[in-house]
Amino acid sequence: MKKFTTRFLRDNKGVTAIEYGLIAGLIALAIVGTITTVGTDLSGLFSTIASKIPTT
Repeated sequence: MKKFTTRFLRDNKGVTAIEYGLIAGLIALAIVGTITTVGTDLSGLFSTIASKIPTT
């Protein structure tokens, strides 16, 4: 059991995979946040433009 525990604690493969997963998750959150903000700003811009166009 001691040999298994020592080998388990020295294994770095899982740690690297977790780090890559965390980085990918943070990048995804940044992208979603940016797209949401840009989408809201564009919606406001188009609403402003639409209100200034005269209707006949």
